[in-house]
Amino acid sequence: MPRIPPNSVALAGEFAVLSQLALRGYDAALTLGHTKNIDILVYEPATRRRLEVEVKTNLERRTGPSTSKLFGRFVTDWQMNEKHEGVNDPTLFYCFVHINQDRGDSTSFAFRYFIVPSKVVADYVREEHRLWLRVDRTHRDTPRRLFKIGLPNEEDVVLPAPLAAKYENDWGFSNER
Repeated sequence: MPRIPPNSVALAGEFAVLSQLALRGYDAALTLGHTKNIDILVYEPATRRRLEVEVKTNLERRTGPSTSKLFGRFVTDWQMNEKHEGVNDPTLFYCFVHINQDRGDSTSFAFRYFIVPSKVVADYVREEHRLWLRVDRTHRDTPRRLFKIGLPNEEDVVLPAPLAAKYENDWGFSNER
């Protein structure tokens, strides 16, 4: 199977999240790029709550987690930007989509969803970047940031990532973290 273009991966993530929301009784609509930094507008009829979702999607062909001396074991990381350090809106959530493409069958995909409040994302990307710069003085300060979803670690790490167990499939959009 040929390489999947990044735009197709991003769209696959957005449509996958939209389908999960629909199956859970939310009214949700893609913004199709017309609303800056918001991919999906969500309405919960039972509570009349309105939410915004920014979808970040990663496609990998890896079988195990990544490991870092600084950040421990983690599912994967997603590209972010320095602007995400300042986003703290209780109605905005990031849905990090991890798509794993089967190495043996390139047409088979497994999806994982991590729904994280914007404040958690902002705090983590800010601290992760500061630590990354502090640990190695040869690192250049750029607008690029990374967000990681962590796994339980056997060893002490300097900055553990937000845990998968807290955020995986949290379709209730909980801000109590």
